[in-house]
Amino acid sequence: MPATANTELLQTMPALLARNVAERGDAVAFIDGEREISYREFERMATRTAAWLHKEGVRPGDRVAVWLVNRMEWLAMYFGLAKLGAAMMTVNTRYRSHELAYILERSEASMLVLQLNFRKIDFPAVLRDVPAEAARALKKVVVVDAAGAAMPPEVLGKPTVAFDLAGLPDAAVEDVSAPEAHSILFTTSGTTSGPKLVLHPQRTVTTHSQRVAPAYGFTEEGTRLLAALPFAGVFGFNAAMAAFAVGKPIVVMDTFDGPGAAQLINKHRVTHVFGSDEMFRRIIENGRGDLPFPSARVFGFACFHPGIVEYTQAAWARGIPMIGLYGSSEVQALFSLQQRALPLEERIKGGGMPASHGIGAEVRIRDVDSGELVSVGQSGAVEIRADTNFIGYLNNPEATARAIDAEGFFRTGDVGYLREDGSFVYVTRQGDAMRLGGYLVSPVEIEDVIKTVPGVADVQVVSVDIANQARPVAFVIAEAGSRPAEQDMVRAASAALAAFKVPAHIWLVEEFPTTQSSNGTKIQRVKLRDMALQRLAQAA
Repeated sequence: MPATANTELLQTMPALLARNVAERGDAVAFIDGEREISYREFERMATRTAAWLHKEGVRPGDRVAVWLVNRMEWLAMYFGLAKLGAAMMTVNTRYRSHELAYILERSEASMLVLQLNFRKIDFPAVLRDVPAEAARALKKVVVVDAAGAAMPPEVLGKPTVAFDLAGLPDAAVEDVSAPEAHSILFTTSGTTSGPKLVLHPQRTVTTHSQRVAPAYGFTEEGTRLLAALPFAGVFGFNAAMAAFAVGKPIVVMDTFDGPGAAQLINKHRVTHVFGSDEMFRRIIENGRGDLPFPSARVFGFACFHPGIVEYTQAAWARGIPMIGLYGSSEVQALFSLQQRALPLEERIKGGGMPASHGIGAEVRIRDVDSGELVSVGQSGAVEIRADTNFIGYLNNPEATARAIDAEGFFRTGDVGYLREDGSFVYVTRQGDAMRLGGYLVSPVEIEDVIKTVPGVADVQVVSVDIANQARPVAFVIAEAGSRPAEQDMVRAASAALAAFKVPAHIWLVEEFPTTQSSNGTKIQRVKLRDMALQRLAQAA
């Protein structure tokens, strides 16, 4: 089924919800544990949440930071904010104090929504290390699951209020949503120590969702999505919105684990799952038999680790349909997907045919040295122009101007090449950014933290494959007369960064490998990776 034209597409989130209620009100929208939630029931949740948020002072143009795992409160908050013309600032639950502080400060969020504890996540411990200055724009903190727990009168020096989705009274509020109203912000690492905040209005989210649905097979009968990735990340969010756009059930996982995902796929006859190659390794190792997931149609994956060719060949031999795709916070996840009819070696590459191919998306390739546009089959820097692209980095016009050229093309920072049919192949990152835990991470972010340890003169961080997982490792040059301890550097990183950003190993070196170029001396990160692999092999 082809993607629809722009004139036929709904442009706001409340409009999508209203259409689902009108067309399939009592059908299953979400499966949350043993509970099935219809579109009509979810509409009541979102409406009551919007009224509650309005009562608590949220107004059009406001930004609300939501720091929750996948749960119905997250979804109700998102649709409720959309109805008010307000935006959600997503916060990864794995973030630590350094990252949370940065996001609160840069987003100028007026409200923070959180739950104080979830399994092994110690939210209060993270909050204790957030400077008061970072939370200066906050007016209040909303606490989910406050019943039965000690409700603090203040968090980050701001008054708290409890949010009980099940106990909200019937109430309504005017729908002031608009296509250009700011809708959601995602974080993405750049070349500085802090992430940039990627801003999407309701129009780009709704348009993208309605085009992804037919392009990825969501419109087919019996489709069900396993929402295994965080809604707080663009990968998990876009998959859920595509299924929602065409009224297909979404099986919600609060947090991902391999055995649990494998069980849910078969229990609910899930057809679509999206994630990293590492995530699929964990799912597939828990699949049993020659055909472990008979309902599977599209297991769309982003490749972040080596050795995937042999692995995906073995997966297809067991009927597991792993298909390469491409996306980012700026162009949205599920931007493109490889065609299933391609030969296997092409089907599993990153990239693919854009969901908006021919109706709203253009991909071109520019030679990284000459700056000239290149023809089909030639590798270069990937640039994308689409009506579903982000509209800029929040409060960062300089970064926005660097990322989007005068013609409206987004400079992705990736390297790839075009095919004859209009699809493309992703090859690698143009810069040195690393994929860790399914997220794009700048090494500078980790390096800046380690540099705060006394005795550290300089740091370089690279990622290597350790036990089929991309992990950061660091090389450190010590100050003269000093020898900083590895445990002190790891401790500093653990206190400020999410666990997946903490280096697995830190080695002291006298100097970094360098090379001379016309632009000066450059550190050779490829040689640093080789050095890391040699040291790991020696220690094995």
